[in-house]
Amino acid sequence: MPIVLTENGEFALPDARAEGGRLWLTDTELERATGWSMKPEGLCRGPVGVPIPVGRESEFVRGDRFDAAAFSRHLGGSVLHSGDGDVWVLGESARDRARTLRSLAAPDFTLPDPAGRMHSLSEHRGKKVFLVSWASW
Repeated sequence: MPIVLTENGEFALPDARAEGGRLWLTDTELERATGWSMKPEGLCRGPVGVPIPVGRESEFVRGDRFDAAAFSRHLGGSVLHSGDGDVWVLGESARDRARTLRSLAAPDFTLPDPAGRMHSLSEHRGKKVFLVSWASW
């Protein structure tokens, strides 16, 4: 069962199929992991729609499955996967990442405190936050 890491989180997708550099997801898995949903006119996420390139439908669609890796590459995103295809990372494009870095806004994340309570950075927007991290290596 492939594990897919996206900006939306980590997802175990039991119906996903990895074939080389392709990651075939069902409509439900695609929307859950990436936020994109299949529509007759192409893929949509919120107000954004991206048509499937004419003549390249088979590159993206196979029956009831959609190649999330090919779509991510088509949008300029980064795609990484383990050799056996069990773990996939679908990242944002370098252009989008550079825009985020220029804004100096830290991306939201959630981590536990020593007591195990979860805290998100977004809970502290507008306040100064001092974050300490440590690694044994």
